[in-house]
Order: sequence, then C-alpha cells, then structure tokens
Amino acid sequence: MMLQSHSRFLLQTLLTRAQNLDKAVELDYQWIEFDDVRYHVQVTMKNPSILLLSVSLPNPPPEAMSFDGLPLGAIEAIKTAYGTGFQILDPPRDGFSLTLKLNFSKLRPDEAYRNSLLTKLASIREVVMGAPLKIILRHLASRTVAPELDRLVAIMHRPNETFFLVPQADKVTVAFPMRFKDSVDTILATSFLKQFVEARRAASLSSAPSCSWSPTAPHELEGAPKETLSANAGFVTFVIMPRHVEGEKLDRTVWNLSTFHAYVSYHVKCSEGFMHTRMRRRVESMIQALDQAKPLEKTRSMNNKSFKRLVSFVTNVFRHSFTILSFVSSKSLSFLFAPSSQGLNDVNSK
Repeated sequence: MMLQSHSRFLLQTLLTRAQNLDKAVELDYQWIEFDDVRYHVQVTMKNPSILLLSVSLPNPPPEAMSFDGLPLGAIEAIKTAYGTGFQILDPPRDGFSLTLKLNFSKLRPDEAYRNSLLTKLASIREVVMGAPLKIILRHLASRTVAPELDRLVAIMHRPNETFFLVPQADKVTVAFPMRFKDSVDTILATSFLKQFVEARRAASLSSAPSCSWSPTAPHELEGAPKETLSANAGFVTFVIMPRHVEGEKLDRTVWNLSTFHAYVSYHVKCSEGFMHTRMRRRVESMIQALDQAKPLEKTRSMNNKSFKRLVSFVTNVFRHSFTILSFVSSKSLSFLFAPSSQGLNDVNSK
C-alpha cells in the first residue's frame, strides 16, 4: 500500500469551505502529519473567502539542500504547480516555513477545475519537499546533469535525516540510510527490506528500478558525513533510469522516493500490529480453553473432597470398631483364661 500524496484532512477542509462560501464561518485548524509536517488553516469572519494555509517543515540538517528553511527549488515548484491562483506571503506566519493565501472568489466557477486545484493544494507537501528531487530527475529525463549540483546530493525527508543521490546523465542512484528508534522495529524493518529486495527479482517487476540492501554504507556514499551514515537497519539503494521518470511517471517516482522511509515504517507498524493481534487471539483461545476446563476441575475437586470425607468416616468407624473389638476381645480372653472359681465369681457378681 502506497501513501497518498495529498493530505486527506486538508483536502476535506478545502472542499467543505469551497462548497459553503455563502456562510461566514471562522476556521482555525492545526494538525501534524507523518515526518513532523505541521499544517495550519485559518479563515476569519471578516474575510470568509480568504483562506491562509501555513506549512511547517522539519529543520533541515546542514548537509541538506535548502534555502531559507525550504528545500531548494520549492518556491519555483509552487509557482509552477499552482499558477497565479495563490499568493505566497513573505514573510510567512510565525513558526511556519511557508504561508499561502487563497482567494476563493477569484477561482473559476467550474467545479471540476476547482476540485482539481484544491487537490493539488492538498498535495503541498509533495510539491515542496519533492522540489530538489524533481529537479534532478527532470535532468535525468533529458539525460543531463544540473551543473550546479555536487557529485553527492543530500535531501531531507525526515526530521534531521536525509537520503542521498548520485546524479549521472544515464541514471540516478538513490541511497537511504534506514534508522529506527525501537529495537523491534529495527528487526522487522531489516527483514522487510531483505524481502523487498527479493521481491524485485520477480519477472513481473523486471521493469522496476533495481534495488539492493546492505548492512554497511554503499560505495556511492563515499565522502558523506560520518554522522549521516549511522543506520541500524542497513542501507537501501535504488537505481533510477530515464524510463522511470518519463511523462506522468515523474511525479509518482518523486513521491515514492520522498516517502520511502514512511512507507517502510507504515508496513513495519502494520506487521507489528498484526503480530500483536495474532498473539491476543492466541491468548484468548487459551483463556477460553482454561475457562472450559474450570467446571471439570471443580467437579474433580468436589469429588476429591467427598472421597476424603468418606475415607475419614470409614477410618473413624474402623477406629471405633477396633476399640470396641479390643475391649470385647480383652474381656473375652480374660474370662476364658481366668481360673474357673474367679470366672464363676465374676459371673455370679455380675
């Protein structure tokens, strides 16, 4: 399952606002999505047709390509994607990397056009964070290399984390250091990535980018800062060819590479949740088996108690019988073996 490029909550908010422009409603929504991307949507009662969308991105590490807190080429990518329907506020709102101003009253009344434009706006994350990657892959489509790029390019995709690209005229090598905080996630991710590489060898995926995994950094990352090469789940490397970025494939490839770590994390958490579900079901079945065994155990316990009482009763009976028998036997023996005169006297006395 691949992650969607647009924010579902942002898209729902935009569509709802576009369909209710005649109602003066004040909106002030803030939320955070995966990889620490924060959104803020605001609409005031004074200007119900004006919507302000602010986006906050994680702070880029020193090795990442960025300009004023935004990835390289982000402003140009926004202008290309959205045209003149939006205004970029400079400076942005406090605490945010980017703020866009949308005037619903200036949009064309065509519903299909409006929905398409708002869907693009809901994909602001893809446009902004995928801007430097799209520049490199566009040059790959034309089999060239951007002259201003270094041999090794670092692009931020998570807080304080980057992945690396080695751009060439005929291919682009993409390397991901895979890091996970939880030890269980690390084990599951390592197993998942190994199977991911094995699945690539299937005949049905022969046209997909070649993929490899290694526990140590590949030779393409020579010269990268040492602190960026610590990966407890190994390194995943993709080789992107010009055929993978032709036409409409470009945007899909950019999004899949930009969110690859989130894609792996999602499936790792799903696998962990599935295992927990199976374990719970197993425990529940064992508890049911124990519950079914309780009445039988209770009956056995009652039977054991009854048997013990019976044994105790019989023992007491035999004990008293033995006492009486001993007394009678002693008297009988004394009567039989006593002298005849004494025995007769005893009898006469009784």
